[in-house]
Amino acid sequence: MNAIDLVLTVCAVLSPATCEERHLVFSSNASLQQCVMAAQPYIAQWVGEHPKWTAVKWRCEYPRPNDRADRGGVSPAG
Repeated sequence: MNAIDLVLTVCAVLSPATCEERHLVFSSNASLQQCVMAAQPYIAQWVGEHPKWTAVKWRCEYPRPNDRADRGGVSPAG
């Protein structure tokens, strides 16, 4: 299985101009397009666990190993 990052852009419910990216890590053999299509339940779960935030867009990408050190918003998923 390969790791795929689901990259969410989330904005604060009380301050919609305050947005940031969050990374959810999947272990999957799916393509990036399949990841995007299958992401909605995971996004709904994340938003349910973080009610002060709302997801406004998302994308899937393969993780870049050198980015791991500075990613405070990484959460496991899938």
